Amino acid sequence: MTTVQDLIDRLEAEAAADADPETTPDVGIVMGSDSDLPVMEGAYDALDDLDFGEQTDFDDPPDARFTYESYVVSAHRTPELMYAYGETAVDRGLDVIIAGAGGKSADLPNMTASIAYPVPVIGVPVQEKSVDSVIGMPTGAPIVAVDAGKSYNAALSAAQVLAREHDAIEDRLIDFHDEQKAGVADVSADLHDLGFDGFRARDEE
Repeated sequence: MTTVQDLIDRLEAEAAADADPETTPDVGIVMGSDSDLPVMEGAYDALDDLDFGEQTDFDDPPDARFTYESYVVSAHRTPELMYAYGETAVDRGLDVIIAGAGGKSADLPNMTASIAYPVPVIGVPVQEKSVDSVIGMPTGAPIVAVDAGKSYNAALSAAQVLAREHDAIEDRLIDFHDEQKAGVADVSADLHDLGFDGFRARDEE
């Protein structure tokens, strides 16, 4: 059985490995509980849509140039793991972290932002009641946050951060945006050309 100390030892060993930044995860996804996963799935979907690969072995990265990893890290049940994750983020090659947590005491995103500073952290309130906790950082301790449940947008924001340094990611984001615009144009034309009744009937087929 894996212990919290096993995970801490793993993170610290990876931080000490001095790995090539092109082989390390670019984005870290952390969440307070696996019960948050249904909401956090959007982040995985967005990164997959942008052709990121999931890195499950630090020493054996996937073929994708840009990758992400994920862990369950509880601010309240495993604070020592949260500290280890934040403190090793830079040395492990992470460029941006997406952190999701639920409940009224959703402390993982803002605590991670404080510990991992200056690595940018994008907070995802898993529930509406988590919003105030996630965004409640004092002046000088920044965190970026999306609306409750919008983990897909959090991952797009993470990609935007990386795009300032990597043209390939910028190109992927532009292509993604163009596809969205094209989809709106198609729907708009169909609504106009088919009329309301025809458009609704088509969708019901």
